Amino acid sequence: MKHRVTLLPGDGIGPEVCQATRQVIEAAGTEIEWEIVEAGTEAIKKYGTPLPEQVLESIKQNKVALKGPVTTPVGEGFQSVNVALRKQLNLFANVRPINSKYGISERYLNVDMVIVRENTEDVYSGLEQDIAPGVAQTLKIITRTASERIARFAFEYARKYQRKTVQAVHKANIMKKSDGLFLQCCRTVAANYPDIQYKEIIVDNCAMQMVMRPQQFDVMVMTNLYGDIISDLGAGLVGGLGLVPGVNYGEDLAVFEAVHGSAPDIAGKNIANPLALILSAELMLRYLGEETAANHLKHAVIVLLTERQHLTPDMGGTATTNELTEVLIREILH
Repeated sequence: MKHRVTLLPGDGIGPEVCQATRQVIEAAGTEIEWEIVEAGTEAIKKYGTPLPEQVLESIKQNKVALKGPVTTPVGEGFQSVNVALRKQLNLFANVRPINSKYGISERYLNVDMVIVRENTEDVYSGLEQDIAPGVAQTLKIITRTASERIARFAFEYARKYQRKTVQAVHKANIMKKSDGLFLQCCRTVAANYPDIQYKEIIVDNCAMQMVMRPQQFDVMVMTNLYGDIISDLGAGLVGGLGLVPGVNYGEDLAVFEAVHGSAPDIAGKNIANPLALILSAELMLRYLGEETAANHLKHAVIVLLTERQHLTPDMGGTATTNELTEVLIREILH
């Protein structure tokens, strides 16, 4: 079956890792018709905005997108493309699997957790203002609708993939209204899933426990800011953001993405690590029903990381992007 997928190559190393990912997908035997659209710095030059309307229309039509890293200005400039995509397409659930099988860290073994992050509100609502000279305010927005929706998503995910536990991560001991509402919603939803164990943990203790004994965690659900921070901590357990896939789900569409930055300092040098986007593509293939191709891709990545002979510099090796990609393709076709 031929699939039509929107492709956002992104900025910096984005086009390089996207090209590598396309080659690996093709080797895995899945036929995809790519609709390539521009977002990020190049789009600003052409359209005056980092997120042109045609990007949104393409994703709405195709229902599936693969996105390379996009540069986000710090402290000034345009809004984050990632945040804008999530808001305008109502991509309410961000999912980031953290699995040591796809990692290079020898410090943490047998890690297999899934971080489910609410994607549409919290301090990412963008409600900020100066309330006095030298005093700025950011509003944290938590709603029952979004909280119950992300809790249901987490429990449905756990049930679908035969996970045993869903753990709500919060700071309701301090933010009794906002995080308190989130926790109340998680408890309400949990009552409808007696087959799945429900737990709760305060976010700062969660961070400590992840460093001390990450093997205890299964599916974790949390609000937007905590999810942003905790998911990066989780990536650090297995070797960094270059080894972790990500996906944003809406009601009827999904955007699969590399969760690392655009690394403009190494763009064009053929040393970028494409594995985060390739592993995101594995999730995409499963979403499209291409289980066999996804399994071939998964096996090839595990073999490459187990042998550790063709790793890019960020993973301690000397391989180029092209060399790593060729090794994966040979393993898939083997």
